[in-house]
Amino acid sequence: MKKPNMKKVKLVGIVVFLVLAVIIIWQNREPVDAHVLLLHVRMSRALLLLLTFVLGFLTGTLVAGHFLRKKKGAKT
Repeated sequence: MKKPNMKKVKLVGIVVFLVLAVIIIWQNREPVDAHVLLLHVRMSRALLLLLTFVLGFLTGTLVAGHFLRKKKGAKT
């Protein structure tokens, strides 16, 4: 039996991810009110989800980088 070509597997994965992203964005178009500190902002729920994801990703990357540098520095 032939192994699947990794380029095809990646392409299928990307297409599935994009289709799911479009569905989620389409279902969350209605505006919502967001209160951030002293700011009151009205934006689409999809944009709020995207901003929350990006903020969480950046926070996780910074925290992981901090601990990896600390661990790397302790070894030497």
